[in-house]
Amino acid sequence: MTGFMANDDQDLGRWERPLGTSSDRFAAWGSTLIKDHGVFRLIYRNRHRVSEELWRSSQPIPSDIRWARRRGVRTIISLRHSSNFGAWPLMRETCESKGLNLVNLPLFSREPPSREAVHFAKDLFEQIEYPALMHCKSGADRAGMGSALYVLLRKGGNADAAIRQLNWRFGHFSFAKTGVLDAFLKRFKREGEAQGLSFLEWIDTRYDREALLHEFRSNYWADVLTDKILRRE
Repeated sequence: MTGFMANDDQDLGRWERPLGTSSDRFAAWGSTLIKDHGVFRLIYRNRHRVSEELWRSSQPIPSDIRWARRRGVRTIISLRHSSNFGAWPLMRETCESKGLNLVNLPLFSREPPSREAVHFAKDLFEQIEYPALMHCKSGADRAGMGSALYVLLRKGGNADAAIRQLNWRFGHFSFAKTGVLDAFLKRFKREGEAQGLSFLEWIDTRYDREALLHEFRSNYWADVLTDKILRRE
């Protein structure tokens, strides 16, 4: 497993440990379907193809991992910043049984990526086995940002192609706090691409993450929708 997460057994939360008993497994499913709102993802998985080698989706359950394996997927990329949720051990267990790689690329839905995260993403996209499936909780915001980074860093796409990965049709709202992700890509288009800089050149020489966070303003009612009603992570 690759990522920023600690792996010291003493630091492991409940769901970062193996499922040892049937009651553990029952509790993991309960956490997945109820606490993590997975019951809604049984209806709509928000699964889309980014390219011939990459899918994006909401948090997968074991049947989704098996679906991916039947389609040749070799790597599952989790964009969630913690692995202490019920779906994690279920997903890890299924990946192990099906011979899939499980890696971490932690991103935030309400903060633009850091320079370190961008470079980590570049290295990860170069090293993993494809095809791959990338997921967050809802498949809307972090999955959009992860897909945008993939478009820029691996496919050599432009800012507009990356911005299209953050769209209302995936459930992303640009006027809420999650819109800071759009602002990040639009700033690259304006300050980097328009000046003839590659994405990594802009990241390393011009990108001011703190200034972007300070300047971005969201819409109150859009925040109510994403934070209170949809309860996005």
